[in-house]
Amino acid sequence: MAATDAPPVPGAAHPRPRTRGKPFWLLGALVVLVALMFASITIGSREVSWPDIVAALSGSAEGFDQSAVAKRIPRTLLGLVAGAALGLSGAVMQGVTRNPLADPGILGVNMGASLAVVTGLAYFGLELATGLIWVAILGAGATAVFVYAIGSLGRGGAAPLKLALAGAATSAALASFVRAVVLPRADIADEVQSWQIGGIGGGTFDLIAPVLPFIAVGTALCLLSAHGLDLLALGDDLAAGLGAHVAAARAMASLGAVVLCGATTAVTGPIGFVGLVVPHVCRLLVGVDHRWLLPFSALGGAALLTAADVVGRIAARPGEIDVGIVTALIGAPFFIYIVRRQKVRSL
Repeated sequence: MAATDAPPVPGAAHPRPRTRGKPFWLLGALVVLVALMFASITIGSREVSWPDIVAALSGSAEGFDQSAVAKRIPRTLLGLVAGAALGLSGAVMQGVTRNPLADPGILGVNMGASLAVVTGLAYFGLELATGLIWVAILGAGATAVFVYAIGSLGRGGAAPLKLALAGAATSAALASFVRAVVLPRADIADEVQSWQIGGIGGGTFDLIAPVLPFIAVGTALCLLSAHGLDLLALGDDLAAGLGAHVAAARAMASLGAVVLCGATTAVTGPIGFVGLVVPHVCRLLVGVDHRWLLPFSALGGAALLTAADVVGRIAARPGEIDVGIVTALIGAPFFIYIVRRQKVRSL
């Protein structure tokens, strides 16, 4: 293993160290992301001519086609921001728990944020620009602590399969609570039902602006945790022996991940599997050093969510498939593959 690479997540694949190829992969990721951004703006459920596309990109929104293209711009931006946040938070959660199955959706964190959002809407009349994002972050944080505590019980501590099962059970319970909150409120039922699928089709600049400061803070916390995550991969005892403040490093990284997935869920609804798939793919490309893995996971998450949104528009023309459904179709088989490949220990 190269000196620049930290040990991998226990139970995860052991990719060959790659040092010289990392700038190449970075350039390739940026090129792919730019191409997907262009595709997201130009391709939709409705065919639009090139003159209308050029006019819309120039700021014109006079005709119906130009207006359709103009609406894709904030939608694309929301996909980039949300995908980057989910990919980054998933990589951090896998590093904090040393669990190859960690993901905001699998661990129930997204559903905890969802319950908090629905409760805020139904009983407190909160709005996105005021308190709904804070409520989502608190719900995500409380759920993350609960799932980790449950998964840590018994022999072997927080084993990957135990955490996944605890997260699945918690998600099921929280989903029932969400339905219990929504059923008596017919005035918000349709809106919440559509939001729970997870999508970025309603993205506007007014919707994106309030969440950007939270995304910036969460991203900064996660990136600043890269060295600490490398040390945590060695095990708590060895990390402490090397001078790391284990509890502080884990707390800062976890806080960043919770802020990212909570804020994103408040805007897009619960979108699963991005945080599971992307870090594993990025680990194969750039190794396990979190100084590289975290930025690449953010780029990969942005690319995956943008691509999934484009696929959803094309696959069901003239309608659309919400991006949360597309990522589930991709991520569920990948989750099964990871479980079988890792041969996770039984309870």
